[in-house]
Formats: sequence, structure tokens, C-alpha cells
Amino acid sequence: MSSPAPRTPRAAVIVNPTKVDPAALRAVVARHSDWHGWADPLWLETTVEDPGGGVAARAVEAGVTVVLAAGGDGTVRAVAAAMRGTGIPLTLVPSGTGNLLARNLDLPLGDLEYSVRLAFEGTERPMDVGIASVVTADGASADHAFVVMAGLGLDADMIATANPALKKKVGWLAYVDSGMRALPKAKRFRLRYSMGDEEHRHHAHISTVLIGNCGTLPGNILLFPEARIDDGILDIAMMQPRTLFGWLDVWRRVAWENRVMRPFAFGRRIIKLTDAAAPATMTTMRGPRIAMQLEEPRFFELDGDEIAVIRSMTAWVEDDALIVKVPPLV
Repeated sequence: MSSPAPRTPRAAVIVNPTKVDPAALRAVVARHSDWHGWADPLWLETTVEDPGGGVAARAVEAGVTVVLAAGGDGTVRAVAAAMRGTGIPLTLVPSGTGNLLARNLDLPLGDLEYSVRLAFEGTERPMDVGIASVVTADGASADHAFVVMAGLGLDADMIATANPALKKKVGWLAYVDSGMRALPKAKRFRLRYSMGDEEHRHHAHISTVLIGNCGTLPGNILLFPEARIDDGILDIAMMQPRTLFGWLDVWRRVAWENRVMRPFAFGRRIIKLTDAAAPATMTTMRGPRIAMQLEEPRFFELDGDEIAVIRSMTAWVEDDALIVKVPPLV
């Protein structure tokens, strides 16, 4: 009895038409499909009503070989959420303001030809997906997936108040503008939290909290130097500066220590000495799970998108839940 003929490979392209030139992308994908002997690609566009999750589910149901997501961070997050656990690899065609996941995967930005070629010739790499289960200010519950970072407080306020026209013109630098406007009005807030499965809850009085599945923010800012996309761990930073000088200390730690000094043993010794003597402006933790209860509702963001105003959140990691295409290992 003869075995059935193998199915011809086929790519699905999920494109946000407001971020990408669909005609140019279609031509490049069609050319690579033809070169590799693949079937004609499945073409799917996002809409305001469906930012990516619904069309990604259609691609999975169609049994495609690989999915290309061409859009910004919101498109990537929605597509990744629908594809986690399917085993179908995701290829990024970075086309947005922050391109957070692409930066953390060290993918080139603005190179359409290279990005598409990865779908056909790249290496498959598993990565974790973060899950945030939230209760909103009106008492509704929802679970959301994220691939890079979740944030509360000043971080989310910056994203909620960013100027859309400025974002389109200058990209992630628009967040600098909204941050400068939000900083003078920033108020610290209280929360209770617990790590992992511990029953004891800690108290904190902070300005912002960031929960990272990856380590790098827009502008190539390395917030979590120990973060890995496949370590099964969330990295958490709670920032509690009281003054402008406190925020300058946070900037020193993130922009100078993490990026310049930490890679070297001598630099790490200096960091250890200076941090012991400096006031506590940022506390970092690591673990597979964190639960938080807020004293008052706050803005909440995922991967650079404002999600809701929430009163509590529990975040955890789904290990190796998503396969992404990266450059071949040399």
C-alpha cells in the first residue's frame, strides 16, 4: 500500500495594511514561494475588529507550513497568541513603531527581502510566551498573551498618552515625548504581590512595574540583562524613585550599567559596590509567576499596547509555547 504524497508546503502571510505596502510584500513572498517550490501563499489581512488573532487561527486551520506576520507589535502579539502551542513557526516582518520582539531576536529591521527569506530558510527556535490574567476596574476577567513585556504605572501611562501622529512620524521616540509629559505627574501607588507559589504577600510603593519575557525595550535599552526568551522565567522590575534624581539613577542602572559595564567582570564588581551604597530606586526579581493586587486601578499595557485599567493581575510563563524563525546558526 503506497503512502500518501506529502503535502506541498505553503506560507500564510498576515499583514496589517496600515503598516506595510501589501503589493511589495506580496511580490517578494510569491517569488520565494516559487523559488522553493511551495504552493501559492495564503494572504490574510488584519482589520480593526480582528488585529491578528482570528486570521492567524484561519491560517492554522488551513495547515500552513509557516506564518509571516507583517505589522507592528500589536499584530505580532495577536498572531503569536493564536499560534502558541500549534508548532507552526512564526516569521516576523517588522513594520511597526517599536518592533519589540524583532529587536529581542536580533532581527534586522527594514529589510523586507531578508525577513521573507527567513520564512523559507531560517532556523526554528522555541520561545516562551507570557500570560497575564487580569481583573479590570469594572470586575471583568480576561487572559492575555504577551511575547515581550507587560507594564503598569508610569510605563503604561506613557503608552496610553503617546501621540499617534508623532508615533507614525518618529517611531518609538514618541514615547520619550509622552514620558516627559507623564513624569511630572507620576504618582506612586501601592500594591501587594507574591512570587511563584508562595503564600506570603509583599508590599510595595512604586511608580511602575515591568514584567519581562524578553530583556530589551525600544531604543535598544537593556532592562533585564539576564532575560532569555526560552528560560521559563519572568523578569520583574519595580521602580520606586521619589524624585527626578531617583529617575536619573534608574536611567544610570539601565542605560549605563546594563549595557556598558555588566558584560565585564570588573564592571560587575563596580556595580555591586555602587548599588550597595545607592538608594533603592529599582528592585528586580526573577521567577516563573507573579501575582499582584493593586490598591487602586491602573493602566495596563502589553508589548507596547494599552490593554485596560486593571485592579489585579497574575502573570506566568508558558514554556517554549511559540516557534519563531531566526537566522540560521553559523
